[in-house]
Amino acid sequence: MSNLDFIYKRKSVRKFKDEMVPKEAIDKILKAATFAPSARNRQNWHFVVIRDKNKINDLAQDISNKADEYINKLDNEDMKNDLKKMISYYTIFKNAPVLILIYGSTYENDAYNMQKYLGEDEEKLQKLLFPAAPIQNISAAMENLLLAASNMGYGTCWMTGPIFAIDVIENHIDFKKERYELVAMTPLGVPTEEKIIQPSRKSLEEVVTYL
Repeated sequence: MSNLDFIYKRKSVRKFKDEMVPKEAIDKILKAATFAPSARNRQNWHFVVIRDKNKINDLAQDISNKADEYINKLDNEDMKNDLKKMISYYTIFKNAPVLILIYGSTYENDAYNMQKYLGEDEEKLQKLLFPAAPIQNISAAMENLLLAASNMGYGTCWMTGPIFAIDVIENHIDFKKERYELVAMTPLGVPTEEKIIQPSRKSLEEVVTYL
């Protein structure tokens, strides 16, 4: 198991020291991300790095404000309470010195187009869309990023929740690339010394079937 420690020691980190991550370290982490597998070697990812603490804090505040706006509009108490509980999680990146946003692009699903052309039923067509290869590419790159950062002593946290406020994020991020959309984000920094409890994992018996 020792050879796989770089996997087992990765944890989601939400508290960071006030210590900047050198650009050389960020570049090394992102290079590892770009060595992820991708369907047809499309490499349909793009990384936006924010190291301006004020910009990170302003973004977190605007996401929090957007959540408050939705809360004021909601008349469903369960939805309202759920959103209230999640605001602090959606904005934990404000504690980090670096924020990385991961964008991805879509591309044609040849199997879907062919079978749609041949008149296959909609249920089967939807099954062809479910694997979403373009998103799988981004996920593979994201996992490489997290593992590389952890192995170098940095903390990260895979986040998609803040994207509920995509319009706010787009207003803050001066990045536009045709057909690319925000998929995920992660804070990056030196973890505090506090002990991080890793959630338990399902047993192999629950998730593995041998045929």
